Amino acid sequence: MQKPTIDLNADFGEGYGSYAFGDDAALLGSITSASIACGWHAGDARTMRTSVERCLRAGVAVGAHPGYPDRQGFGRRAMALDAEEVYEAVLYQTGALQAFVRAAGGELRHIKPHGAMYHRCGASQAHADAVARAAAELGGLALFGPPGGLLERAAVSAGLPFAAEGFADRAYLPDGSLAGRDRPGAVHGEPSQALEQALTIALRGEAPALGGGFAPVAARTLCLHGDGPGAAELAALIRAGLEAAGVAVRAPWQP
Repeated sequence: MQKPTIDLNADFGEGYGSYAFGDDAALLGSITSASIACGWHAGDARTMRTSVERCLRAGVAVGAHPGYPDRQGFGRRAMALDAEEVYEAVLYQTGALQAFVRAAGGELRHIKPHGAMYHRCGASQAHADAVARAAAELGGLALFGPPGGLLERAAVSAGLPFAAEGFADRAYLPDGSLAGRDRPGAVHGEPSQALEQALTIALRGEAPALGGGFAPVAARTLCLHGDGPGAAELAALIRAGLEAAGVAVRAPWQP
């Protein structure tokens, strides 16, 4: 019987200049892929290069994490970019990161839109298609996104690999969508709760839902937020717990 398999992914390189957010280096022993900021919502040339080199040395698969040009709002504020502008933004940012990856002797694997861009792609097929178009033109990069959403549809239409994403530390509604951060209980503060949810997603393809019952979450990759207190310890706990339960932890499409 084949082992269940899941990827542990973290957003990476989200500082700039002398400012750092989270301890990226401490995550490298636990994660199997990283989505690296590409300079618009966070990151700069030196941070991108350093992040790429750290990940490749650690055997962590590298992906791009492009966002809106909103450094002050950390890419979390909605912006009125049309689909062509989203295509250009993703092509521009991801192309820059891809250059650093190639210079370091590696290969860029995926794109995961950041923040408000991620959410916009979940509501607009035109925007999701724009991201997929950029991914296709950059060599057929995989897309990460919500299971069963518009990004997945865009990836399938473009002939791209797609990894459905789940969250260990965010609460789900019964329909499988994430509970808004303003709702009580929307973020799991206890490590044991996040571990239990990671195991349930990896082993059963579902997560506990707010209000009772379970929500469908057929995920191939789990997002771990690396900028909170105790993030590295939580990542290590989740990886150890998954492996103890017989789950193979590795990046998507790696043997």
